[in-house]
Amino acid sequence: MTGRPRTRSFLPVRIRPVRSTARGTRSRGKSFALSAGALAACASLAAGCGVVPGTSGASDDPVTVMTWAPEKTAATNEPGMPAMAKAYARWINSHGGINGRKLNVLTCNEKNDTVAAAKCARRAVDAGVVAVVGSYSQHGRSFLAPLEAAGIPYIGGYGVTDDEFTSPLSYPVNGGQPALMAGLGEQLAKPCGPVVLVRPDSVVGDLMPVLLNAGLRTGPHAASIDQLAAEDATQYSEQTRNALKRASSDPTRMGCLVPSLGDRTDTFMDSVRRAREDYPEVRTAGVLGSIDQPLIDASGGKSGPYEGAYVTGWYPVENDKRWNTMNKVIREQAFGDNRIDPADPGVQTTWIAYTVLKSVVEKLGDGEVSARTVRRTLDGGMKVTTGGLTPPLSWPFDDLAAPGGFPRLVNANVTFQVVREGRLVAARQGFVSVLKTLEDA
Repeated sequence: MTGRPRTRSFLPVRIRPVRSTARGTRSRGKSFALSAGALAACASLAAGCGVVPGTSGASDDPVTVMTWAPEKTAATNEPGMPAMAKAYARWINSHGGINGRKLNVLTCNEKNDTVAAAKCARRAVDAGVVAVVGSYSQHGRSFLAPLEAAGIPYIGGYGVTDDEFTSPLSYPVNGGQPALMAGLGEQLAKPCGPVVLVRPDSVVGDLMPVLLNAGLRTGPHAASIDQLAAEDATQYSEQTRNALKRASSDPTRMGCLVPSLGDRTDTFMDSVRRAREDYPEVRTAGVLGSIDQPLIDASGGKSGPYEGAYVTGWYPVENDKRWNTMNKVIREQAFGDNRIDPADPGVQTTWIAYTVLKSVVEKLGDGEVSARTVRRTLDGGMKVTTGGLTPPLSWPFDDLAAPGGFPRLVNANVTFQVVREGRLVAARQGFVSVLKTLEDA
């Protein structure tokens, strides 16, 4: 498909010490106290008290949730995520809902902005949603603080902030960007000779070689060559030739080039395309999101700079049969909507997150569906299967992997892909766990 705004290249997030869960505990306690007060008031009045908006009390009451993502910004855009959420709701409701309950999806444009992200969270609180599902935001603390205060779970975030892996109310479905960068190192460890990482000179950029090198050490490989470049440059001719030259420094082995310059990665790759003829043995590598099928198509397909590129992702490749149901839903409910690209990892994450929500609501049966009961069910050890798109997911304390200060991480698996004949295909069957690599990092 065409017309989808480009997403930002993945950058590993800042690892912070694990925060105490005391704050979340106090917030939940406050929420329970308020609920008890409301129930007492209802009892005294004996009438006139309805279900809190978004809370599904009766078996046929709707279940209200929210999905947010940045749209129409000059930087990161993920319009396919709220669009996928709406399509999912239309599909579910056309088949009788979840246990007979209508799924009501609210969406919000978080504008890639701290203030807007907080506004989306407050709107979710005001609407009384039972969960925020399948969303994207780089402003974790801004949106998680209001959700934590209200006791609203955050299911299936994109994994772009460390807060998503530390908040007790976050239920991630993938290993986020740390897993991708560590996994890319593992993927490049054997086939590549010199690996040149082109990255920004920033706090975020400083962690890139740490994670990449942890993966490279799993094979017979030395550390990557670290090359700095400005994030806001308009051209990278000099940096490109320097990086290609360094990647070609060992004539006996194929060099690999890993550009990670955020929104300027595409600009850097324009320079690579022009200089590639002088360095034909250098391969490109990256993580899914910075390299995806629409970008490969727009860059010339098999004749473009991404041919032969190594790519690390969270999920199976887009043409894997495990995506058949999602693809069918898109055809039936969002035909012609070019915001929804089945190859977009954001769209895929939203699909998986709603799969989790559906499983929880089904397990609750005719009982109350609320933020509290959704949290309690997820915390109680429920295992969610996603049709093989991820390993079985579960978030009780015993199942939390907690590598590198990420106590909420439960899925440290990645997939290895490669660009062949202009198409992203599986380079290795099945998932690869990078749990030990993240622990070493």
